[in-house]
Amino acid sequence: MFIIAGLGNPGREYEQTRHNIGFIAANAIAEAHGVKIDRLKFKALTATCVIGTEKVLLMKPQTFMNNSGEAIGEAARFYKVPPENILIIADDISLPPGTLRIRRKGTAGGHNGLKSIINHLDSTEFPRIKIGVGDRENPDEELMDYVLGKFPREDIDLMNETIRKAAAAADLIVQGQTSEAMNLYNTKKKKTVEENDDEDTPV
Repeated sequence: MFIIAGLGNPGREYEQTRHNIGFIAANAIAEAHGVKIDRLKFKALTATCVIGTEKVLLMKPQTFMNNSGEAIGEAARFYKVPPENILIIADDISLPPGTLRIRRKGTAGGHNGLKSIINHLDSTEFPRIKIGVGDRENPDEELMDYVLGKFPREDIDLMNETIRKAAAAADLIVQGQTSEAMNLYNTKKKKTVEENDDEDTPV
């Protein structure tokens, strides 16, 4: 069994914001597999589907971003799902819009949602898809105000395509093809940029 959890905040005021890109990606995965994430369980909205031959629990934690691990940890313990079978999809403020970064494991890198998951799973050994939401035009804008803001109209098509790629990458990861997902969907970057798993630096 696999768990795919998209991170975000519950509530209409947070819909379509940068910080909720994980929720948006989870919805795209659900739509692609003919289900709707609307069953309240494990402090999350959930749905089940099959990807390849793998049963998958889709989750959108309703605990708010900073406590995402409460929901994911509860589901993981109930179904006895190991960390390596728990895929997390989250925003990354250090990456520009349209960028995907797939990792097999890694630290929280300053992301409070990932930090909560690490604490509740007692492990950093879970894969993640990080979706870029960065490039603040106004450097004086508060980080929290930025991530809780909505994408500008000119970025909508780009982000829709990025979500499509993230959903396709999730399918490959669940089917044991993480290397293929990384090769296909990781945005290429220059060698001068650090290559480790600690690049995620949102709030």
